[in-house]
Amino acid sequence: MSIAAAITPPPQAAKRRLMSGNEAVARAVWEAGVRVAAAYPGTPATEMLEYVATYPDIYTEWSVNEKVSLEVAFGATMAGSRSFCAMKHVGMNVASDALMTMTLTGVTAGLVIAIADDVGLSSSQNEQDSRYWGRFAHVPLLEPADSQEAHDFTLAAFEISERFEVPVIIRLTTRICHVKGLVSIGERNERAATGFTKDVNRWVMVPSGASRRLPLMFERERRLRAEAENSALNVIEPGSDRRLGFITSGPAYMHVRESFPDAPVCKLGFTFPLPFDLLRRFAGKCEQLLVVEEVEPLIETELKAQGIIVSGKDFLPLIGELSPQVLKPAVARLLGEPVSAQAKAVPMQLFPRPPTMCVACPHLGVYYTLSQLRNVTISGDIGCYTLGFGQPWNALDVCISMGASMGMALGLDKGRSDVEKDQKIVAVIGDSTFLHMGMQGLLDIVYNRGNVTVLLLDNRAIGMTGGQDNPGSGRDIHGKEAPRVDFATLVKALGVRAERVHVVDAYQLPVLLRTLRAETKIPEPSVIITNQPCVLIKDYHALRPYRVIEDRCTGCGNCVDVGCPAIHVTRRDRVRKASGREVDLAFVRIESAACTGCGLCLQPCAPDAIVHVDALATPIKVVRKSSELVKAPQDV
Repeated sequence: MSIAAAITPPPQAAKRRLMSGNEAVARAVWEAGVRVAAAYPGTPATEMLEYVATYPDIYTEWSVNEKVSLEVAFGATMAGSRSFCAMKHVGMNVASDALMTMTLTGVTAGLVIAIADDVGLSSSQNEQDSRYWGRFAHVPLLEPADSQEAHDFTLAAFEISERFEVPVIIRLTTRICHVKGLVSIGERNERAATGFTKDVNRWVMVPSGASRRLPLMFERERRLRAEAENSALNVIEPGSDRRLGFITSGPAYMHVRESFPDAPVCKLGFTFPLPFDLLRRFAGKCEQLLVVEEVEPLIETELKAQGIIVSGKDFLPLIGELSPQVLKPAVARLLGEPVSAQAKAVPMQLFPRPPTMCVACPHLGVYYTLSQLRNVTISGDIGCYTLGFGQPWNALDVCISMGASMGMALGLDKGRSDVEKDQKIVAVIGDSTFLHMGMQGLLDIVYNRGNVTVLLLDNRAIGMTGGQDNPGSGRDIHGKEAPRVDFATLVKALGVRAERVHVVDAYQLPVLLRTLRAETKIPEPSVIITNQPCVLIKDYHALRPYRVIEDRCTGCGNCVDVGCPAIHVTRRDRVRKASGREVDLAFVRIESAACTGCGLCLQPCAPDAIVHVDALATPIKVVRKSSELVKAPQDV
């Protein structure tokens, strides 16, 4: 169930509430009088729109991708309505085509774009620094340091956006998005839409119009720099220990203040354009300067270009959060002080927990089946199913970004060597990812006659970010009924021949295996659609759970290879067959309280040792005795 379905808006009488950064941004969006908000789910940004959706005054939508969400928000500003758009850092890669022209046209009503960077790689394929977008697009960028600032900076961003007629980026990180703090809140400032004013010279960005807007963009940036110099969002905090002053922004400020409470700090909240005069004044108050920023040396590089002497990434790492455990030894080295053993940064020791899919996840059977194929290269995508690369399946070979499975699969097909001419190419993609950026890739495969078999895993949810709805689920962000995409019809419309399109129950392993084997032998594009829902959404209906009859289990381990977390290995043995070959055996039990009765483990079970919890075991010949070796699975 999504957060939007589980929470209610804060009571109007409350003035202070415990809020995460995501919730605080959403509250400020409502208070700012926003009328339209759009996003595509992506951790750590997902909850922003889920919280916004709880306020009835705002139109909200899950868009099919980040580019569309930004275009929807931009269209609303052209109509004179304040609007909001949220995404994680890699989402702006998708939306940047639209952003880079919006910076020329500017906006009328306020437009704020919240980008959440996953510093520390909690749930992302890279750790990019979204502060570059402010510089690249010539738009102002604000960086809150806690939940209160996330709220306040959002309100300030709308004011700046309208005063300078420019989109404003708020850059958050995972720590800001998810950590909670007390937030002082206000009430909604209702703003009516002012309407769309036609102006082709501004809104139609052909080269002649764009060239006239370029000088305006640079003039606006000059005025924004003056604004940053006097902004209350940039603060100098004096300190008694002037040996080293810190220039910092965002959550790194909290780490600096915790580590060095007596040091002078220049805390930047309005971080692009940088207030160089303010920073020069601060530099005059300190013997040395250290720039503490996550993760790239943007501020450091710009200050050095201005002739301001600073240290930064020559002492601090380019990756991860700059916690006190990182900062303290780095500063000790900078000041020439001894680094104590207690101060050294030591990776936190955690109990090893390899990521896995949920009990009864319909992707389990897909990857179990793929692991049975030989001579196959599997191109993967971004979603829960990315976990197919790991144990016990080892059934995914490449994965880089949303929708890339399609193009990579075509490239693997067209670029294969002569010795790989018989290699089968399979692309795996989820329903939401297919709608996000995969459709174009499939069209390219069809158009260029690629020999690729596509597994389209339709589980009716954006499972990895919490089960949000999408055009394939048949519900909108509020859970109301909405048109649902027919994937079989869609892929046929993209040019896949009807006889090469199959809809398969993800829990029917023999059918899935037969279909995969048949389609990978056909030298043309084919699509196999699995159609079972995510087990965490209301569309899924659990069945009677299963258990293992201990005396029937031969240790064949086939059920373990399915990868279901409800299956626990209770004992491992190594036996020697009559042929002399040693075989590893795994005896199991099923956690019935977790089992949902999907039956995936039942199908590969060689000795029929798995039954429903309430089924009576029929007498059988016991094949395991304490004084004898267990027969190998092949012999049972």
